Formats: sequence, C-alpha cells, structure tokens
Amino acid sequence: MQVHLSPSMKTITISSSSSSSNNNNNGGFLDFMKIKVAARHVSYRTLFHTVLILAFLLPFVFILTAVVTLEGVNNCSSLHCLGRRWGPRILGRADDSVRLVRDLSKILNQVNSEKIPDDLKLPESFSELVSDMKNSQYDAKTFAIKLKAMMEKFDREVRASKFAELMNKHFAASAIPKGIHCLSLRLTDEYSSNAHARKQLPSPELLPLLYDNSFYHFVVSTDNILAASVVVTSMVQSFLRPDKIIFHVITDKKTYAGMHSWFALNPLSPAIVEVKGVHQFDWLTRENVPVLEAVENQHGIRKYYHGNHIAGANLNETTPRTFASKLQARSPKYISLLNHLRIYLPELFPYLDKVVFLDDDVVVQRDLSPLWNIDLGGKVNGAVETCEGEDNWVMSKRFKNYFNFSHPLIAKNLNPDECAWAYGMNIFDLHAWRKTNIRETYHSWLKENLKSNLTLWKLGTLPPALIAFKGHVHPIDPSWHMLGLGYQSKTDVESVKKAAVIHYNGQSKPWLEIGFEHLRPFWTKYVNYSNDFVRNCHILE
Repeated sequence: MQVHLSPSMKTITISSSSSSSNNNNNGGFLDFMKIKVAARHVSYRTLFHTVLILAFLLPFVFILTAVVTLEGVNNCSSLHCLGRRWGPRILGRADDSVRLVRDLSKILNQVNSEKIPDDLKLPESFSELVSDMKNSQYDAKTFAIKLKAMMEKFDREVRASKFAELMNKHFAASAIPKGIHCLSLRLTDEYSSNAHARKQLPSPELLPLLYDNSFYHFVVSTDNILAASVVVTSMVQSFLRPDKIIFHVITDKKTYAGMHSWFALNPLSPAIVEVKGVHQFDWLTRENVPVLEAVENQHGIRKYYHGNHIAGANLNETTPRTFASKLQARSPKYISLLNHLRIYLPELFPYLDKVVFLDDDVVVQRDLSPLWNIDLGGKVNGAVETCEGEDNWVMSKRFKNYFNFSHPLIAKNLNPDECAWAYGMNIFDLHAWRKTNIRETYHSWLKENLKSNLTLWKLGTLPPALIAFKGHVHPIDPSWHMLGLGYQSKTDVESVKKAAVIHYNGQSKPWLEIGFEHLRPFWTKYVNYSNDFVRNCHILE
C-alpha cells in the first residue's frame, strides 16, 4: 500500500502495491482511493510565530533548570522529581517544607503563652536536643516546649553573665592597679630618703612666676602619679612655648610625697611644675567646705558608694545599659574632695585671672595657648557642649540625662532639654567667677541632694556644676575636647588624632587592663617606660 499527498495538501491517495498490474482490468475502482482533506486552517505565519515564541521561552527554561541545579535539587534525575518540586510553586501551592514551617509556627504560637513545667529536664545543647528527639520521639508540641524552655534558660544565663561582667568592670575601674600603687609607695619612700626628691618645687627664684598672669596656668587635681605625669608631659611636648607653661598639680595628703618625688626627679624644663597637697592650702578647711566633709564622711553616703551595688536592684527589669549607668554613678571618686576641688579655684588661686582645668584622664595633643584668646563674653566657664552628637553615651546629653525630673524641686527649677556641657578641659575666667555666687549655689544644691537622700541626681560632681554654672557657660569648639574614650570601643581613631585634648572619661582608663587596646597608644606614648620606678613596678605597657 502506498500513500500519496498532493502538493496542495488537499487530497490523499491510497493504493495497493499491485495496482499497476491490475489497473486496466478492474476499471480502477479498487486500484485506488482518493480522500479529500478539509481546508488548512494553520497558516505559515502562525507557524512562524509559534516557533518564535518557543525560541524565546526555551532560554528561560534552561535558566530555570540551572537555578534548580544550583539550589541543590540536581538529585532530581527525572521529570517527575522536578514536577514534584516545582509544580506546587508554579501552581501557587506550598510544598512540604513550607507547610512544615507553617505548622511549626502555629505550634510555637500555642506554647508561647504556656508556662514551662518546673520539673522539665532540659538538654544542655542543640546536639543533645537532636539526640533526645531521636531517642524519645517527641511530638511537635513537646519539641516546641523544650525549645522555648532552652531559649529562656540561655537568655537568663546571658543576662546574668552580662551583669556579672559589668560588676567586674566596675570593680576593676574603681580599684588601684598594683603597678600604680607600687609606684606611689616607692616614690614616697624615695621622698624620705633622697634629698633630691624633696627639693623645693619650683625652685625659690621661680616662685614669683606662680602668680604671673602673663604665663599659661594649668591645674590638675589627682592622686594618680602616673596619670598626672602623662597630662603634664603631653602638655609640654604639644605646646609651642613650653617655657610659658606653669602647671599646678594638686593631690591629697597621702600621695603628696610620692607626687612631689616624681616631678622633682623627673623635671620637665623649661615648663614650671608646682606640687601642692590639699593640706597645704590654708583656705581649704572644714569651716569653708562643710558640705564636702559631709559628703565624704556621712555613713549613708559611703554605704551608697562603697556598699553592695546589686542590693535593691531588680535585674529582671533592668537593662544592662541602665545598670552600667547606675554603676558609673556610684564610682567612689565622686565623693573624693579632689573631684570637687575645681569649684574652689578662685579661692585656691586668688592672684590668677584665668586657668585651664584638666582632668587626670586626658592627653594633650595640640598647643592650648589659643584658649586664652577666646572671648568668653563675660562668662566664667569655657566648655564643650555635649548635646549636639548622636552618641548616646557621651555627646547627646541634656539635663534630663543627669537629673531626676520626677522630683518637684528639679522639675520646678530646671529645663530637661537644656544642653549639658563637659568637665575635663575647661577654661575658667577666675576674675569673672569671683563676681558670682557659683560656689554658694553649688553648696546649696549639694545640701538639698543630701537631704533628699540622693534623689535629685546620682552622678557625681557634674550635676551640681550644671546648676551652679547655669548662665555662666560659653560654648567652645568641640575640636578642643573629644570625650568618650573610656566608653566607646568603636571610637574613630582618625577623629582622635585631630582633637586637641582627648578624654578617657568612662571606666576603661588607659592605665587599666580593661582599657581599649586601639586607644591606649595615644596615652602610653607619654609614659617613660625606661624610668627605673616605672620599670621596677611593672607598669602595664
């Protein structure tokens, strides 16, 4: 049998293989059958468009297959496997894994509000949980309950560890490092046995310069000999005219001999250094500072600063950051007379018109003589404001960060949004100060805080100063004083390099092992590690 298609595709002829021999005998009826085909409805144009669409889609099919392979489903070696995986997605139906997550979410929501049984035995790790699941064949709800209990347990342990870390850091920051204590003891011993260590500071012929207002006078009040040496050394090395520097170092009675020994045996010529103990100031008597005597000696105050810092604190409702702030506020240095001493500068230096007061945890990196050229506009205190930055720890501080505005006395007298300013590097116009009642205001508010059982504020000497100097502060450019190097582990090093004075305020002092490693070199570069006393006391390098 043979099939013949006409060129027009309109007829099909079917004939037997022997039709050629019998064609004439049978008249052709059985020799062939001619079938007429219906008219063609598919045009060449349509066929062309179909092929074009398929050519456009095939690359996407190829890419989809490649993506499936990259996703790890290349184990599917059959169309049935691919269809099982991709069919639900194409049809908008979730596959088994999506359904599993959805079901698990429902179960977790159910157990979220349920109480964990007290006697529930918990795995110690994720691998132990998996092993326990295999052996005990948990149902989904049991698994969810155990998972919730493990998460809550780990959260409690993390919080407890964080609070323990903060407590240990507080104790480390409050303690005196062994090396610095050793330095003080050795220098004190040297004072008693070495005449050179007891020589007069400054020498008698230079004494009149201590009252000369043509010099640049700096004051630092501290019992940390090493810190004081860094402040003075960095100042001398950074100043364009070190021969015009006079440094007044004030310390307490127990540290005076060691402090005097250090600067007598390590002179920083041509700068002039004076060392005085608080006991050597005739004006600084109990009659003149009764409030500070109360702050330093009152049993309740000492118990607050030296007692159990966790007692009465609900750690379950307190965030680690809030707890850290409370610990910082309870630093013993805040009841030290040396810390409050700056409020008496006009009386301690009655012949001086202007001084720059520096904390002992600063480093001077630039000539500070231009500070004397700043026009304070009749104000007393030139300081960097701390309310303009985004940093919550240091540079976004307003009165509401320091005072308890739920107390009616505070709410009545202060504005919570008023900008705060920084202690640590301040230029004081003592001549203008003597015309004010700043000291009396400071004393009166300290008394109020004592009477209110420290409910007006908690944080040291700055809050009463913020009140006492209210209306007497002239803002200076922030580049003069960069703060927060004892708080911020991520402090920008390039910004540190540009600042005139860098301030390690906070717990992580550079002389402590908890100091930040990348910020410590800015301080240690001014420590003379070849000095015999420093070397023999194994000061941290």
